[in-house]
Amino acid sequence: MSRNPIFVSPFHRPHCLAAAAPAGKAKLTHPGKAILAGGIAGGIEICITFPTEYVKTQLQLDEKANPPRYKGIVDCVKQTVDGYGVRGLYRGLSSLLYGSIPKAAVRFGVFEFLSNKMRDESGKLDSTRGLFCGLGAGVAEAVVVVCPMETVKVKFIHDQSSANPKYRGFFHGVREIIRTEGLRGTYQGLTATVLKQGSNQAIRFYVMTSLRNWYKGEDPNKAINPLVTGAFGAFAGAVSVFGNTPLDVIKTRMQGLEAHKYKSTLDCAVKIMKHEGPKAFYKGTVPRLGRVCMDVAIVFIIYEEVVKVLNKVWKTD
Repeated sequence: MSRNPIFVSPFHRPHCLAAAAPAGKAKLTHPGKAILAGGIAGGIEICITFPTEYVKTQLQLDEKANPPRYKGIVDCVKQTVDGYGVRGLYRGLSSLLYGSIPKAAVRFGVFEFLSNKMRDESGKLDSTRGLFCGLGAGVAEAVVVVCPMETVKVKFIHDQSSANPKYRGFFHGVREIIRTEGLRGTYQGLTATVLKQGSNQAIRFYVMTSLRNWYKGEDPNKAINPLVTGAFGAFAGAVSVFGNTPLDVIKTRMQGLEAHKYKSTLDCAVKIMKHEGPKAFYKGTVPRLGRVCMDVAIVFIIYEEVVKVLNKVWKTD
């Protein structure tokens, strides 16, 4: 009788099973490394992208009832450069730079801390858990850093539009805000900021986690090319812009020099809808889209590359 044609020698089985076995447990990033890498990434990114943030904020503050001062993005840039030179596009950079470093540090530190607790036995983080980790990171950065930082930044930029600017620099501006409005003056629009940052990071980390898992497939430790990371980050940033620009507009109004006109975050939203219509909730979308796509792409690229370097010189396993 002939041998069974489908018989497989036991000597070959270990090889087949090894080939089909998963690549191993995913390596975790120590929160300390995440804090350091995030801070470095945040500082470099804001220096590159700040002019788009400046234009976005100016267009959002340019209320229809005033009447509008700017006809659009190009006109805003032209008027700013004509009136203040190219340096005018960097007005308020110091306040954002001082805040961007701790903001990114808190964001990535909290995300890695939470994600390390929520990964499965193989070290994999699914997209749903990535969303909740991103939400936690966004809320943390909003309360600890973003709200006071954004309030000062918006007041600086809005102050430049005044006939007689009163802030001479970052520390002078912060001192004047606290002197005239108290510490609460740096926490205007906290609710809107928490909603914005929480939804921002929830969306971004959800998209990034989904794309990373798709790209890595069965190998959780598969290396991702920096250009691919940048493309994933840009897409995640774009999704977050279309998902929460209305919250960003409300936050900006609540932190401007005319924030006293609004009783609350809800009242601000109602008045914008009543006096300016639904389109006003998407003011500054184009410059914000360009800025955020660059922002998220650059931050994730730098963050991942810095973590790789830290893994070589800082052993935490």
